[in-house]
Formats: sequence, C-alpha cells, structure tokens
Amino acid sequence: MSELHIGFAITGSFCTFKPVFAQLGMLVEHGYHVIPIMSEHAYTTDTRFGRAADWVAQAEEICGEKVIHTIAQAEPIGPKKLLDLLIIAPCTGNTLGKLACGIYDTAPTLAVKSHRRNDGPVLIAVSTNDALASSAAGIGLLMNRKGVYFVPFEQDDFRSKPTSCVADFTQILPAAQAALEGRQLQPVIF
Repeated sequence: MSELHIGFAITGSFCTFKPVFAQLGMLVEHGYHVIPIMSEHAYTTDTRFGRAADWVAQAEEICGEKVIHTIAQAEPIGPKKLLDLLIIAPCTGNTLGKLACGIYDTAPTLAVKSHRRNDGPVLIAVSTNDALASSAAGIGLLMNRKGVYFVPFEQDDFRSKPTSCVADFTQILPAAQAALEGRQLQPVIF
C-alpha cells in the first residue's frame, strides 16, 4: 500500500467523465490514497452524460472521501501538506486559461495554487475543443512552468474538430508516476 496522497480534480469536460472515472479507480487500485476535487460545474451540472449527484457519489465511493468542491475546502491543501501530487483530469480550456494566468477562483484552481506553494507537482490531462486555438497559449505557458506536467494528448477528431485535443486518460498512472519523479512522460503529444 502506498503512503502517497493524490488530489484528483475533475472539471467540466463531461464527455470524458466515464474514462476519467475509470482511471480514478485505477489509482485507488494501485494503492494511492486519492482525494476527489470537483469544480462547481462538475459538482452541480446534470448533462446528457449523467447526473451530477451520481458522479459525485461515484467519486466518493471510489475514493472513500468526500469531494472537495469549494474554495474554502481546497485552501488547506497546501498549508496542511495534504498531497504528494495533484492531477486535473479532465482539464478544460477554461481551467487551463485560469491556471496559465494565475486565476484561482474554483476548487481545482485553488487546489493547484495551494499545492504549488510547497512545490508539489501538478499533472494536467487536457480535454478541450480549443487546444490548438485559444487554449494553445495557456498550454504552452503551463508546459514551461516548473512542477507542471501533462498526460500525453492528441487531436481527438481532426476532421470535425480541428483544434480539439484530449489526453490519453489510460496514461494517467504512468504520467503520475513520472511526475512524482520530477519528469514529463514522453511523448507528450502523439
């Protein structure tokens, strides 16, 4: 059993929740203590991909922890040194932009700020339709930031959505292990 504590922040790329939650379970199966974190939208919004209450219940059941979903709940992460690694999966373009610009107005973004105060590593699993457009600048800035790593990603539908990219969520575990060692899993873009 691992002594490592991982924060797992989920933002509103609802179409990716099913594969993301499978990886959440994989981390727990590998012995990590996982603390679920959700953005307000992920925590409260019902979509064609499922009811918010069901996703919250599933996260809490998998992790055996209550979901952190407010700024006040996320703030102690750094001062109390609660995490060894913080994963954001899926990470929307909105969240990417906020992190790139130092805007910390959601539970996931404040969790990053709080965790980074101790130089803790952050792992980002991109899922955004504008990764190769408006979000490209934020991705570039974050790729150049100390302590920030990415789950390998690719264009997900270059014919219908030519600027859209999504992480290979099956690579979360090896990317997390690499981030804990202070290195970027390669290739980052495939």
